[in-house]
Amino acid sequence: MTYSAPPAARVGHVHLKVADLDRAIGFYSGLLGFEVMQRYGVDAAFLSAGGYHHHIGLNTWQSKGGTPPAPHHTGLFHTAFLYPDRAALATVFKRLVEANYPIDGASDHGVSEAIYLRDPDGNGVELYRDRPEADWPRDSKGGMSMVTERLDLKALLAEAA
Repeated sequence: MTYSAPPAARVGHVHLKVADLDRAIGFYSGLLGFEVMQRYGVDAAFLSAGGYHHHIGLNTWQSKGGTPPAPHHTGLFHTAFLYPDRAALATVFKRLVEANYPIDGASDHGVSEAIYLRDPDGNGVELYRDRPEADWPRDSKGGMSMVTERLDLKALLAEAA
């Protein structure tokens, strides 16, 4: 019998090795707005949205002063942070623009809208919002039909709080 994960299973948190803890906190807390819930000595911190124990763990236990992994090697492609609606995604995008923070790209996938960037350690980060499932593009058989099209960033920015 094939095992299926329960429908309520979710990714609970991501724990990243970083080179400089304070620099990483500056990005995830100072720029993206996640709250520092706890510092674990001088080598680790746990951050969250909404008071959860942590959505992001950061540590320098094995990576203090390290460099990002080389391209074309295995590893984490990106961590994706789901925003509750388009206005919330627009607000975090406005923060990136105001900070002159570089983005790698932005896509409309039909099912979602996403902004792609890298954290200070070179880890891929996706900031996105889902469209309601009823609005997802479907093929002729009713299956999901995701796309990758240009996201209109000017229109998104116009919706920022």
